Amino acid sequence: MSSGTYFPHPVRGVDIPKKQGGVRTLGIPAVSDRIAQAVVKLVLEPKLEPTFLPSSYGYRPGKSAHDAIDATRRQCWKSNFVLEFDIRGMFDNIPWGLIIKALKYHTNEQWIILYVKRWLEADLVTGAGTVQRTKGTPQGGVISPLLMNLFMHYTFDLWMGREFPNLAWCRYADDGLIHCYTAKQAEYVKSKLETRLKECGLELHPDKTKVIYCGKISGREPHLNRQFTFLSYDFCLRPVATKNGQIFMSFTAAVSKSALQRMKRHIKYQLRLGHRVDLNIQQIAKWINPIVRGWIQYYAKFHRSAMIPLARYIDGVLSKWVQRKYINIQARRMAYNFLLKIRERHPSLLAHWGLL
Repeated sequence: MSSGTYFPHPVRGVDIPKKQGGVRTLGIPAVSDRIAQAVVKLVLEPKLEPTFLPSSYGYRPGKSAHDAIDATRRQCWKSNFVLEFDIRGMFDNIPWGLIIKALKYHTNEQWIILYVKRWLEADLVTGAGTVQRTKGTPQGGVISPLLMNLFMHYTFDLWMGREFPNLAWCRYADDGLIHCYTAKQAEYVKSKLETRLKECGLELHPDKTKVIYCGKISGREPHLNRQFTFLSYDFCLRPVATKNGQIFMSFTAAVSKSALQRMKRHIKYQLRLGHRVDLNIQQIAKWINPIVRGWIQYYAKFHRSAMIPLARYIDGVLSKWVQRKYINIQARRMAYNFLLKIRERHPSLLAHWGLL
């Protein structure tokens, strides 16, 4: 790299399923290229990070998805409308000229610019053959999230400050939210954003971009969307309990229905938990606890009670496991009582029991 003779390998294209159906092609660099990209990122990130704005959360040190969700939740209490937007194929469509122009503004290191150009221009190898790319940065590369944030810093973040300085917003990679005070204002911002993205070579996703009403229900907004999903959390008006037990309605976040379904399908089809009669309860706990604990740490951060259906589902699957494993326990009620006795003796044995 110091001599300038390093050339990256072609990027391997891997198709992964999307949550909403279809596939997304990830560009996976070779191991040596990932190491080289990590070197550039270590040098470049400290220079770029101070320039990024606080409302940008994705792929940044010291910022998390939970921070973005909490900021969105609080801002929904202050404004009545939210413009939810998604950029279609963002990593695949970033214009190279604009990203290099932004990069040159922040660094004079010619070797960094040289290698970023080579990584951007690397061919994509798929099952159908080799594809010569003309735009975009491979989603899956070490340097790609940093380049994407740099591009969006000028395309969206600073643009919002110039055009709509009084509106709060939140962006996590290519998903974003703009908080507005009226439906008319939200539609105007949407049209302006669509124009701005087209100027920069990007396009709003027509199905994932919409205006949501997050104010109190008065009966005068029957035609408006009243729910949106952001970072696998559903935002909608839901009952919330105060510390003294009082119940009130609040527009807040909880684990999304689609995320709950994905977790249940993983337990049923990938883990096949109910059929592992070769394991005892301690072995099952050691096996599934890291998985379930990771889900709880992310999805139970806000409105923890929304995760209770998952805990009950796991207990239901375990009751079937008990019936298959023990011949003398065939009734579902007996299987539940068997698990209940174990839970009373060892309440922390299974991670999901902490939700019940």
